[in-house]
Amino acid sequence: MTLDDVVNIARDALFIIFEVAAPILLISLIIGLLVSIFQTVTSIQEQTLTFVPKIICVFLGLMLLGHWMLSTLSQYINVLWSDFAQYIR
Repeated sequence: MTLDDVVNIARDALFIIFEVAAPILLISLIIGLLVSIFQTVTSIQEQTLTFVPKIICVFLGLMLLGHWMLSTLSQYINVLWSDFAQYIR
C-alpha cells in the first residue's frame, strides 16, 4: 500500500463524511437562524427555544435522508472491503 493509496482513502472518506453530514447540518443551521430571527423580532430572550425546533427538524431530516445516508456509507465500505486485498500488500 503506497502513500497515494492512503491519501486517496482518506480524501474519499472525508468527502463522504462531508457529503452525508451536510444536509443535516444545513437543516440545523437554517432552523437555528429562523428561530433566532423570530426571537429578535419578538424580543423573546429564551435560550432553550431553539433546541426543540432543531431537534424535531433534525429528526425529520434523518427520517427522510437516513436511507440515502446509510446507502452512501455502505457503498463506500463495500468499495473499501472489495479492494482490501490490494491494501494489505
